[in-house]
Amino acid sequence: MKIERVEVFGVAVPLVGEYKNAYLSKTVQKSAVVRITATGGVVGLGNIDPTPGYSKEQVSGHLEVLRSKFASLLIGMDPTNIHAILGTIEPAVEGYLDSKAAIEMACVDLAARAAGMSVHTYLGGAVKERLLFNAWIGILSPEEAARETLGWKQKGFRSAKIKVGGGIEADRDRVEAVREAVGPDFELRIDANAGYDAETSIRLAKMVAPFRLQHFEQPVPDHDLAGMARVRKEANAVGVPIMADESVLDHASLIRIIKMDAADIVKVKVMKQGGFLNTRRMIATAEAAGIRCVVGHGFGLGVNTMAEIMLAATSANVVDGLECVGPLKTADDIVTRKLDLSSGGIALPGGPGLGVTLDDAKLDKYRFDVKAAA
Repeated sequence: MKIERVEVFGVAVPLVGEYKNAYLSKTVQKSAVVRITATGGVVGLGNIDPTPGYSKEQVSGHLEVLRSKFASLLIGMDPTNIHAILGTIEPAVEGYLDSKAAIEMACVDLAARAAGMSVHTYLGGAVKERLLFNAWIGILSPEEAARETLGWKQKGFRSAKIKVGGGIEADRDRVEAVREAVGPDFELRIDANAGYDAETSIRLAKMVAPFRLQHFEQPVPDHDLAGMARVRKEANAVGVPIMADESVLDHASLIRIIKMDAADIVKVKVMKQGGFLNTRRMIATAEAAGIRCVVGHGFGLGVNTMAEIMLAATSANVVDGLECVGPLKTADDIVTRKLDLSSGGIALPGGPGLGVTLDDAKLDKYRFDVKAAA
């Protein structure tokens, strides 16, 4: 089997509202989609959804790299030999792990489809028959945050992440109101998006400790591992685990976090870590170090979301409450059947491959010009 065609699409899919975090405000998700066709017409799909602040490069750069650098290298290669594919694209361009993930994702999808199996079977088999998802709460007033979280609980969600930032007293009040609204049998996480320094984060951890948090995500800037290690030591003393997100990029960054005792949990994403194989290896390394993992990119389209769901299903080291909840935030998708995550959980999806099909009409509807995007 040989790769005969590589197609790259840029799409801008509308969101159901405006989303704000520490980095930006947006009403559309701009993403890159890859479709690889091999001998006999077998197709594989890849999709990445770069978000400023989280991703090192923007979507326009990824589209350019995918089209001008990687596409021609792949023609004639065996798409089922993932090691050879990675060995070709990884040294071709420095960085651009998201782009490399899109290629690898498409090849894994194609290989699994050709074998007549799901991606989770291809990756070694699922250990979970049902996947649970994590709701999210923005930087809202305590009353609004409590009302929204209770709404998620009533729909069937069992956990939620509360964004914090802009003032630790307001953060404490928000978390307290949410805990009072949902009761003790609901998991709560908080996420500072690297917005505080170590001392402020330690103060916040102590203030919210009475509200029983599942973890405190990325309290300090991504480069400040020494600061995060200090936060972890103080936060653990009051029962608050620390999770690294923005600090986690490649395998080397994970090793640094482990060596510095900087996190109790790490967050991984298929696109950010460069594909299924790299991400699965990082989950295994974290597990060997006694560190659990959260999986998920919050604005993924259908292909990327299904990729993270199927990856997460293959490891008991992945914490319940996946954060790949893009289909809840997008008003539409580029696949023929949009994932329904509205009840907070789904049964393990089947294949073949990723089990999704591109909708060509939607690709045309939401396609945008690369030069305009740049």
